[in-house]
Amino acid sequence: MNSPALNDTAPLVLIVDDYQDAREMYAEYLEYSGYRVAEARNGLEAVEKAFALHPDVILMDLSLPVLDGWEATRRLKSDARTRSIPVVALTGHALDGHSREAHDAGCDAYVTKPCLPDALVREVQRVLAAVAAA
Repeated sequence: MNSPALNDTAPLVLIVDDYQDAREMYAEYLEYSGYRVAEARNGLEAVEKAFALHPDVILMDLSLPVLDGWEATRRLKSDARTRSIPVVALTGHALDGHSREAHDAGCDAYVTKPCLPDALVREVQRVLAAVAAA
């Protein structure tokens, strides 16, 4: 589903989640909101796609197969090619320590799942605005 306003200059969001329904729901809503979207099913795929596509923002589930989101984020933030890409942690873990751990791993923001698509789009907008202002 592509929004009529979608074009090649729209910000690219990489959605990383092993749960297909979540990826599809977030992708559809982000595309409707004017973003381009790429998807990855695990942390290793996320790192490879980030290197290849250089997205404007990455939505990273932290509990992933093959390579978890914590390690994928550390790899992205330690590589000069992807260090500046904001990473928003998506996790079902709402414990206090997890947001600090996500930040320590290199995540720029933290969203607890399940989250409403509107809230996720607002967080993407906030993160992109912060990058533009920097």
